[in-house]
Amino acid sequence: MVEKQFKVTAETGIHARPATLLVQAASKFNSEIHLENKGKKVNLKSIMGVMSLGIGQGAEIKISAEGNDEQDALNSLEDTLKQEGLAE
Repeated sequence: MVEKQFKVTAETGIHARPATLLVQAASKFNSEIHLENKGKKVNLKSIMGVMSLGIGQGAEIKISAEGNDEQDALNSLEDTLKQEGLAE
């Protein structure tokens, strides 16, 4: 299992459009991928799960992946977060 912490920098946090981008990126991989915020953990391939976290600016989030393509999945999601200006 691999995991990484991020700090959300986007003014609007992770709302509908960025959540959709993250879910689409996560769905390309076979690994189990989770997003955690304030002790609540959801499947990153579920748009409803991601939206239920209500992630705002300044939030500390953790993405974890477990499976045969876990490192590729984490790298891809990190790239998506940075390219979209969502987190660092």
